[in-house]
Amino acid sequence: MFTLNCKGRLLIIDKPIVMGIINITPDSFYKNSRIQQADALLDKASALISQGATVLDMGGQSTRPGSEFLFADVEMTRIIPAIELVHKHFPEVIISVDTFWSSVASEAVKAGASIINDISAGSIDHYMFETVANLRVPYVLMHMKGTPQNMQQSPVYENLVKEVLDFFITRIGRLKEVGVNDIIIDPGFGFGKTVAQNYLLFKNMGMFNMLDCPLLIGISRKSMVTRTLNISAIDAINGTTVLNTLALTHGANILRVHDVKEATDAIKIYEAYRCA
Repeated sequence: MFTLNCKGRLLIIDKPIVMGIINITPDSFYKNSRIQQADALLDKASALISQGATVLDMGGQSTRPGSEFLFADVEMTRIIPAIELVHKHFPEVIISVDTFWSSVASEAVKAGASIINDISAGSIDHYMFETVANLRVPYVLMHMKGTPQNMQQSPVYENLVKEVLDFFITRIGRLKEVGVNDIIIDPGFGFGKTVAQNYLLFKNMGMFNMLDCPLLIGISRKSMVTRTLNISAIDAINGTTVLNTLALTHGANILRVHDVKEATDAIKIYEAYRCA
């Protein structure tokens, strides 16, 4: 069991939970997750909550391979009003902000977010770790080799699992040095890894349980599914559910998904199996 302090609210993870994705972007890789109008945003948030999302992960910048790099000021104009709107209408839901900019993270927490999800692990904005420490909110620490603009250009590892594990050990140490204690780890499937490397890491994800941090898995409709099955992202829900179910057997605590109902159902089935 894990307990995270989300701005004074305790998020108790005694069984796996679902993080629903809301992209305030025009270019997310999965077009059905793109939300820009206020009414559509509220409808999407309401649907994800009713389907079982414990956390809503909101981002204003696409991080798909080769995506456009946005600076903090542009990202802020997209995401801060959206977080304010969702927090106003659904104050009970926990909001995570998907950003690698410390200034966006600070404003997002003021607007109602209470988790920071940084794909860069503090490598793009070197003020991020200190900012998280000052904000006193949980931090999602993700592994990525390179940046979204170049991460899929022939990523090479000598020992993939060991390198990712060493990365987490080092970064967790730095975070704790500055006073960040509530840390969630994300192996970063699809971020600087080939499909084969993704599956090797996935098969060995149980290794990360030794870090004693909640394990977040984000494989929803990604190339692990689409390239393996030779399908598009829009047809990838079945493959995603299979991988999410396997992830639960390896100790996943948080499933980050586009399709909350299916992930929630997978957790219910897994919990019935586990408790039998």
